Amino acid sequence: MIHPRVKTAERARMHGAPESSATKFALRDARLTASGGGSDRLAPLHEGTPTFMTRTDSARRLRRRHWLWLTALCAALLGALPFPAAAQALRIGMAADVTAVDPHYANIAPNNAVAWHVFDALANVDADTRLIPGLATSWRALDDTTWEFVLRKGVRFHDGSPFDARDVEFSIRRAAALAKQGGQFGGFVRAISEIRVVDSHTIRFKTAKPHAVLPQDLNSIFIVSRALGDAGSDDFNAGRAAVGTGPFRLESFARGDRVNLVRNETYWGEKPAWARVTLRILPQDAARIAALLAGDVDAIENIPTADVARISRDEHLRVARKTSWRTIFLHLDQSRDTPPGVTDAAGKPLARNPFRDRRVRAALSVAIDRKALVDKVMEGLAVPASNLVAPPVFGHDDSLRLPRYDPKVARQLLADAGYPDGFRLTLATPNNRYVNDEQVAQAVAQMWARIGVRVARIEALPAAIYFTKARKGEFGVALLGWGSYAGDLALRALVATPSVEEGLGTWNWGGYSDAQLDRLVKQALGSVDQTRREALAKAAMAIAVNDYAVIVLHHQVATWAMRSNLHYAGRTDEYTLAQFFTTK
Repeated sequence: MIHPRVKTAERARMHGAPESSATKFALRDARLTASGGGSDRLAPLHEGTPTFMTRTDSARRLRRRHWLWLTALCAALLGALPFPAAAQALRIGMAADVTAVDPHYANIAPNNAVAWHVFDALANVDADTRLIPGLATSWRALDDTTWEFVLRKGVRFHDGSPFDARDVEFSIRRAAALAKQGGQFGGFVRAISEIRVVDSHTIRFKTAKPHAVLPQDLNSIFIVSRALGDAGSDDFNAGRAAVGTGPFRLESFARGDRVNLVRNETYWGEKPAWARVTLRILPQDAARIAALLAGDVDAIENIPTADVARISRDEHLRVARKTSWRTIFLHLDQSRDTPPGVTDAAGKPLARNPFRDRRVRAALSVAIDRKALVDKVMEGLAVPASNLVAPPVFGHDDSLRLPRYDPKVARQLLADAGYPDGFRLTLATPNNRYVNDEQVAQAVAQMWARIGVRVARIEALPAAIYFTKARKGEFGVALLGWGSYAGDLALRALVATPSVEEGLGTWNWGGYSDAQLDRLVKQALGSVDQTRREALAKAAMAIAVNDYAVIVLHHQVATWAMRSNLHYAGRTDEYTLAQFFTTK
């Protein structure tokens, strides 16, 4: 397999770019890296003061070393490779793998991003996550337990069949049925006890109890044609069942490589500028940047933090930024007597689960220097977090202060809890899902080492493998990122006591449970009075934060880079959606 950097440099020569000294060194260094001679390896973890001289720094040095030749290639290739004729084709480099096209199975952002190209929901959201009409033009609560949605007329599926209320009913029932087989969208429809099709373009939902967030929940349910019947995920991946009403039709899906889309010429909304779209799966930062500079893609998401300033200065490119709703935090396994990978300082089993002690959780939190994480690891492209949702998301509590950084206090808390010598653990993290995710984990590990909690191993895995293992409960301490429209919605998924029947705790990996928090979350979700609902959500948020249900770290700043003649406003939900790219 030819290394992408070798391909990039050799492609420059094919297109007539002069083989400058930068190009020669690029070929030499790229071949060295491809043969295993690179320096981008996991740095050892040591106790003592955090130095942050981990993979973050080695990667930064590697980027600096290659930036000169990348810039030279960029200038040559942007001239040699013309922009697609008449702005009819768009190629985007995506930062995470897409595991499936089925919109009702795996509720993960990369899959959902593809789904938003092909399918629609009843309620959509704008770039600032405000709820706007989608396949429903309006909705209202008829009483405390009845919602009515009026559907858009004249909409057709990609196969030409008309959209109506029976397709909505089919889609909701399908999501509920798949939840019993491992699907992750059941929580969004669990509140619905009855569906009534009033007429072809009016549908009503009955809930067993007041459920104020049904419109937000139904934003997560993509609508498919009822003609699909019992089609499964394989049928969606092959394109046979990927029949939606969205702005693009699925042409092909190659796992780990690309998604090819063609414009839906009968789309009900504003027609996209692009006749064809290719979503390239490029989870490695270096490969994604190289593809942009080489002209292999026209835009990318998730710019490596070390490269944002440089790309911003490049006249051929432009950068878009948007403060994200995504909060990065750590789950601690509080449900099992023996969390996986957790031992005493000598590597022997502990007598009890240390994470069940609030003092231990507090110690792990105050041992983390969040400002250093943001400044050193995230290079300023993040905001230290004190809540599970970012400001100004509904339910964010400004009165909750950033956890203080105090290793001395952390050591005392551990000693008070019966762990004066600390303990050992394995810290799990994806290595290609969130911005600098593995580097964040390494920095946290070094900070914890200062208080005697040694991370014996960082288990860094590609997102597709990581989330499969996490859902099976294979991690004792694990990093996760989450974005939500509201505080009570985030709390419902992340820290409410898991309940399949009530749709609570669907992503509560740590098994945290607090009866008062559960009660407040349920009350908030049931309140149609938005002022009361937000007050309840903030009260529940305070419990989660002060009890260290999870350890919050920071809110991401999302970034995109593109050719200078393209424009993308950026989205709070971090989605990269081709339909919103335009030419300047």
